[in-house]
Amino acid sequence: MPDAAAESQSHLAYLALEQLIVTLKLRPGALVNEKQLIEQTGHGRTPVREAIQKLAWQGLIAVRPRVGLQIADIEPDDHARIMQVRRELEPIAAALAAEHANLQHRDQLVLCAQKMAACAVTADMSGFLEADKMFDEIMETACPNNFLTGALMPLQTHARRLWYAIATPERMDRSIALHIGVIRAIQQGKAEDARRAMATLMDYLSGR
Repeated sequence: MPDAAAESQSHLAYLALEQLIVTLKLRPGALVNEKQLIEQTGHGRTPVREAIQKLAWQGLIAVRPRVGLQIADIEPDDHARIMQVRRELEPIAAALAAEHANLQHRDQLVLCAQKMAACAVTADMSGFLEADKMFDEIMETACPNNFLTGALMPLQTHARRLWYAIATPERMDRSIALHIGVIRAIQQGKAEDARRAMATLMDYLSGR
């Protein structure tokens, strides 16, 4: 049976590394090594190695034999390709989450909306990205279709990085308002409203 404490440390290391990549503190295309990532995250070797494996699976880190680790480049067509998939799948996931979320999920969503709203007041871009990751993880556990959430997880992280690269306070405020609309519909168990609200959010993030 997996050790819960070890899994928690691995997840914390993953969140720390993901945040560094998403906020471009680890620049696209940069070569890094394990020792640097341990120092930057403050986590031990084993949790960081496990986090690297997950990020490699998500396509955010490439393991280069005899060279090191390379942060994934951002390609010109990445945004369009990512959003092409998310626009189809995210509304389905939102509707399923609205139908199947338990009380704990719904309480967590309320907290997530509160965190996002606070970020709008303080123009806290990094805080919003953390809250957005929190939202995605709640959705992952609330949606009963693991094939659907498995397909979305890496796309969501790539999309956060691309969004951060062009984000402005005004874009963040609009994104927060649309996220809260999705959260409200899921929290209230309104599947069709959740589907429509998520489609509106995806259209906005797609630039439509």
